[in-house]
Amino acid sequence: MLSLILLPIMAIFIGIISAMLGIGGGAFIVPMLILVPYYSLSPAVASGTSLAAIVFTSASSTLRYMRQRRIDHLLGLFLALTTVPGAFLGSYSKKIIDNHLLGVIFSVFLMFVAVRMFTEKKAVRNWIRRGNLKAIHRKIIDNYGETFIYSVDPRLTPILGLSAGFFSGLLGIGGGSILVPAMNLIIGVPMHLSIATSMFIMVFTSISGTLTNLWLGQVRLDYAVLLAAGVIFGAQIGAHIAAMVSARNLRRIFGVILILTSIRMLLKFIGMMP
Repeated sequence: MLSLILLPIMAIFIGIISAMLGIGGGAFIVPMLILVPYYSLSPAVASGTSLAAIVFTSASSTLRYMRQRRIDHLLGLFLALTTVPGAFLGSYSKKIIDNHLLGVIFSVFLMFVAVRMFTEKKAVRNWIRRGNLKAIHRKIIDNYGETFIYSVDPRLTPILGLSAGFFSGLLGIGGGSILVPAMNLIIGVPMHLSIATSMFIMVFTSISGTLTNLWLGQVRLDYAVLLAAGVIFGAQIGAHIAAMVSARNLRRIFGVILILTSIRMLLKFIGMMP
């Protein structure tokens, strides 16, 4: 009973972090549902349950970011067109991939996320435009009066969207761990807009992936409801904080947490730890 009460409480903090970083929260929810003895879900069911909770995380934070006017709706819709089929494909792939292999894949993926959190932002996006590809020029003025001017190459969006959607459905994440750095470093979208737009895209990705997981019987509904109760509240707080504070130091702290968690999961699924 205590573990069930703690689930929405932990979800509040996950919702705060998720909305601040635009990462959905699956990187924290899935290990918790797998490693905590009381829950001990299989990787497939844990990722499906996580994705169901992310529906509420993304919807809640998107409402807050819409009020802040920090969502690039045009880019978000472009990416959503490919993230949705990618999420269906990723969710269905869990039926084929062995649970232990899926656990190892997710452990390695967590390491990738941790490295991304530690890595300083670099202007690596210019090399993509050497081929003189046509770009769409964007100008967004948010609710705080800040102006964001940047360009988006629409030819990049299908690749990024499909990749983010596939990993979202496969691993039970929101796809933001791929979308946020891709939009910021590759496409050139400012960080605050990348986070907000990532959460907007996740509304489509998480719903499509969750429908597939429900069809496959890979969602623990009672856990999903308890998680949703916490992340809805936490996402509102996180989106509010993100408008005022840099997430740089927070990323480093959770980078450490993710590295420790990924190592623990990897040892578990290769049979070196219980």
